[in-house]
Amino acid sequence: MGERKRHTLAVQVANEAGVLSQVSRLFSRKGYNIDSLAVGTTDNPQISRITIEVQADANHANLLCNQLRKLLPVHSVKLLEPTQAIRRELVLIKVKAATSEVRNEVIQIANIFRGSIIDVCAETITLSLIGAEEKTEAVETLLKGFGIVELVRTGMIALERGQYTIDENTKEKGEFNYGKHVL
Repeated sequence: MGERKRHTLAVQVANEAGVLSQVSRLFSRKGYNIDSLAVGTTDNPQISRITIEVQADANHANLLCNQLRKLLPVHSVKLLEPTQAIRRELVLIKVKAATSEVRNEVIQIANIFRGSIIDVCAETITLSLIGAEEKTEAVETLLKGFGIVELVRTGMIALERGQYTIDENTKEKGEFNYGKHVL
């Protein structure tokens, strides 16, 4: 067995009830915990895109892709190479901010990391931040000192860099292609 590392899978599926359940059950049956899961419709309202992050070795990641392809509502699956993928998540963080000095410090932190203040009240301030894990974790670490009241993450979403997409016209053909990461 090879080294376990994080793999990002992009999956296009039919936008129908029960599809997400089928996909997540596959990972559960195979004994894999999904680290991150994000789902949304694409430019075609009949198709949804699922971004899944899972810890696995390269062979098992490829096997998971091949198992996903066997599911009836799955249209396309692509294992994204880390160096060729743009990965981002949205984080909303509500922080204690009872004084104007604290609010100003939180606003400065948000500005440094290109975050947005989306709500301010007498006791808290809420900011949104989009970025890679390193960025969101750095902001979270800085804001812990103020007291995080609530934090929520969307889960990672990802696209391949450049001209390549998950669509059929740019992916390699072949259902069982164990040796390659671009399937």
